Amino acid sequence: MYPGSKASTAAYDRAATMFSPDGRLYQVEYASKIVEQGTIGIGFVYDKGVLFGADKKISSPLLLADSIEKMFLVDDHIAAISSGLVGDARRLIQIARQESQENQAYYGEEIHIETLVKKIAAIMQIFTQYGGMRPFGVSFIFGGIDPTKERRLFEVEPSGALAEYKAVAIGKNKKESMKVLEAGYKENMNMRDSVNLIVTALKAGLTENDKFDLGKLDFAFIEPGIKLKKLSKEELQNLTSTKK
Repeated sequence: MYPGSKASTAAYDRAATMFSPDGRLYQVEYASKIVEQGTIGIGFVYDKGVLFGADKKISSPLLLADSIEKMFLVDDHIAAISSGLVGDARRLIQIARQESQENQAYYGEEIHIETLVKKIAAIMQIFTQYGGMRPFGVSFIFGGIDPTKERRLFEVEPSGALAEYKAVAIGKNKKESMKVLEAGYKENMNMRDSVNLIVTALKAGLTENDKFDLGKLDFAFIEPGIKLKKLSKEELQNLTSTKK
């Protein structure tokens, strides 16, 4: 049996902890594939804070939209959007909330967003390194206002890799949404312009079979002194209308 054969590949495919001869961790790649099947979510730094936008795919008219978890409040100054396995997302968000509360209890101050993100990324990375575990099938966008009043936005991947962004998308057709964000992003955009760019990016991430519905989008923001606040359907319609 030689490296690169189908039988050889299958052997490395079964273990999350073994590199293939061509330097790949297949189980981590499969976890990323799950994320790519999730609905699109976007984080965006604007002039006053951090904005979150997400598409809620409603699979049945009997489904209650509010029961779909896509956006999470971690602490008064931090929120997150997930894409991938919701069960995995809930577990990691629970850990993130606990870390934030412990930081407040031990040090008497809010946790820095980068500190929290690195702790979650470290946990995700551990699950790619030991036998008997599987990688978390979820990616996150964490964002908010640091205790220094700085606006921060991070993406965390199933491998445990993280990076800071001014605007970022996760989920299905992420690349198409990122093209819109990269072309349209400007420093210190106001909320109206930011919301409209996110809506355009969310549209770009839809497939031909997907129907765009503004009413199925979730938008929320965090600003200094304002914890995660969701935009109502009326507020969203006003912000995306042509009248200013």
